[in-house]
Amino acid sequence: MRGSFAKLLVVLCLSIAACSSRPGKRPSTINDHITNEMSEVPELKRMDHAVDSFLQFWLLEGASLAIMRNDSLVYAKGYGWADKEAGERMGPGTKLRLASVSKLLTAAGIMQLVQDSLLTLQSPVFGPAGILSDYHFKDDNYCLITVEHLLRHQGGFSVRGGDPMFSTRSMMSSWGLSEPPTGEQITENLLKRRVSYTPGSGQIYSNFGYLLLSQCIEKVSGKSYEDYMREEVFAKAGCTDFHLAGNFEKDRLPGESKYYVQADDEPVPVYHGGADSVVRCYGGNDIHALSGAGAWVGSTVELARFIASIDGLPEVEDILSEESIYQMTYRIDDATYPLGWVDCKEEGEWTRTGSFSGTSALIKVYPDGECWILVTNTSAWRGARFTKNTAALFKKLRARFSSRLPKQDLFEIFY
Repeated sequence: MRGSFAKLLVVLCLSIAACSSRPGKRPSTINDHITNEMSEVPELKRMDHAVDSFLQFWLLEGASLAIMRNDSLVYAKGYGWADKEAGERMGPGTKLRLASVSKLLTAAGIMQLVQDSLLTLQSPVFGPAGILSDYHFKDDNYCLITVEHLLRHQGGFSVRGGDPMFSTRSMMSSWGLSEPPTGEQITENLLKRRVSYTPGSGQIYSNFGYLLLSQCIEKVSGKSYEDYMREEVFAKAGCTDFHLAGNFEKDRLPGESKYYVQADDEPVPVYHGGADSVVRCYGGNDIHALSGAGAWVGSTVELARFIASIDGLPEVEDILSEESIYQMTYRIDDATYPLGWVDCKEEGEWTRTGSFSGTSALIKVYPDGECWILVTNTSAWRGARFTKNTAALFKKLRARFSSRLPKQDLFEIFY
């Protein structure tokens, strides 16, 4: 075992030298060498076997795992295939769709604007004094919606009749459109309806609410949502490889995984109203239009680095203030969503999930300073309930292997 760690140190030194000679490069081959060397440690080989078995049981083509301890990246590895047909293995640097994990990124962007005194959590979203004051509506309850309501899914929006962000064909038909609606068109038409409940009096998970937050970021910053996030949020965290997703396989980014569905998943009509049928994960929905609600793509390593910049631990400098982090993670009660996260326990365990066709993602930040991130490139046959099984996997692996993970910081190689 001691010999394996010695070899690991040699690989780390060679890898750092390679990175320093090629600034800005983070080749997946270097990361593969690191994790392969780690796998020679018997305890980690058994952990890898457990992850491989998990993928086989859930019929997943590939997944990427990143583990941090006290803001140090101690483990990063890809399992299975990034592109099975092309023979490309999944690596720790492989980019993947992050689905609703995107909401956590958007919430951090909002908190950055709060810190810069460009808005507050109590800023009204609509109405004469609202951030998005150009929109018209008949229901005065829209004037009650605040930024915080949107962050907590308390804006008064429902998914009765279907989630509008996943109903592009229906919206095109109802609104007489020949092209998929823009975010502004979606907002204009949905504001013709009455709110489903008084804002702040209840909560219904709302992708549309996070689309509105994306528009708030644009209006207040004077930049596109994507540019603001890259320049004012990700860059400050040292992250340079987040991108907004494309809808079709031809839109795959360099280094992005291919996505898969289960064998019994039937083709669906293409989202933009054409006659074609498509694989659900490639054209079944307008993923790019989700914007801050679900469109980001990134590696688990990049995501780990971002979490390290908003977790309040001292080892990596946070981009958000102590107060902002507290506001994002403060637990009100079981019935109230935190800001950006999907659940925050009193003892300090934070959770963020993400899931749609071809993708499942889970982030767990634990009170002992560990953070575990797993993102898959395949729909699970238990759908949204799959995240509970991933959380159970984390619990089992932490109990068996946390004390045996290497004591190092792989961020030195990536960043």
